Amino acid sequence: MCVSVASAAMSASDAVRDVVMGFLPLSYAVPDAAHPGLMRAGERTGAPYGGESVESRPCRAIDLAASGAPSPDLLTMGFDVVDLASFDELQDVLGRVAAAGRVGDNDAARIRAALDGATLSCVGGYTLKVLHLAGEGLFMRTGGPNRLPVVPPESNGMNDHGAATSVHVDQDVYGTPLSQVMGGRAPELFRHDSPDGNNHDASLMLVNLWIPLHQVTQPLVLADGRSVDRRRHQLRYGLSTGSFLERDDEMAINDIWTMLHDPGQQWYFRSEMDHRSAYVFDTLSTPHGAGVLVGEELAERASVGLEAAEAAATVGDAAGVAHALAGIDVRTADVVGVTDSLGRALDRLAVAVDEARSDPEGVCDPSRRDEWLTRSQSARRNVVRTSIELRVVVSVDR
Repeated sequence: MCVSVASAAMSASDAVRDVVMGFLPLSYAVPDAAHPGLMRAGERTGAPYGGESVESRPCRAIDLAASGAPSPDLLTMGFDVVDLASFDELQDVLGRVAAAGRVGDNDAARIRAALDGATLSCVGGYTLKVLHLAGEGLFMRTGGPNRLPVVPPESNGMNDHGAATSVHVDQDVYGTPLSQVMGGRAPELFRHDSPDGNNHDASLMLVNLWIPLHQVTQPLVLADGRSVDRRRHQLRYGLSTGSFLERDDEMAINDIWTMLHDPGQQWYFRSEMDHRSAYVFDTLSTPHGAGVLVGEELAERASVGLEAAEAAATVGDAAGVAHALAGIDVRTADVVGVTDSLGRALDRLAVAVDEARSDPEGVCDPSRRDEWLTRSQSARRNVVRTSIELRVVVSVDR
């Protein structure tokens, strides 16, 4: 049965949503001998994009798409939203990449060319001038609902990178590779907040530009940096880059940060967002990760069932279609806290499930099969999150 989720303007109280995020378990934290008084991630710790050593914790996050939600602020909170709608060439290539589900070398070159030297306007009122686009770090990330794996175990160049399974900060301003590339000057040149110190005077920032191609599930969730106790909850971690970056041996380990959970941390995401806008956040300071929304378990269950039903329908196996969809209920009427965008996506999944379950012989009939397969596959793709990210040096002006 398909039950529509009402689409109404949210009040300020409706802006707060439940999300589940991954953190480093406290038992995996060890003293950092090189930095007395601080902790680091122990040897058993998994990578922020892996499935091991992750502690799932419920968090409350403010939906920035809600009526009455606060505006982000790059310099005080560590992240902001920029408008990309007027960049026609960029929108053209992003639309092509979204449709293809992959980013190619020519796509990457066009994305970089469109942003090189660009002036970006932040929702928080800042103007960013793009001064440099990093030669590495342009990736396409893909994640299924409720952390359903939808990419191979190993990435392939810029593609087949999964969504972040745990909260992290992308770069240690004092560590590799910035210490080698910038001769140790990164802390004095870039604005940052770290457990070791900060720089609030620099006008240069190393930022991530995170562009959602489609984001109904697993939204990027970012922390307000002011709510983070960095000395207690931000831990150094050495990320091996051999599987996705070509670096010299001295820079093969990327120094990043992983995070412990604390109820005082404040989290933000945006439920209504596509490639007409993007997050810009401080690469050196802003904790972030993919969050799991209320209702994603329903989307996962329906997606898995529909994929199996599609395989059965393709070979005319009506009994297999019925078996694949038995017991799947995508109703959201009794589920509190589903975002409007995910509710609409669940409705589409429910339509495909209901059609096949009510008439499995019909969706196996060659005269109807292709139309149903197209609708079902489209509904499943609609709950897969895809995004493009790249690293940029910007100057910041009010």
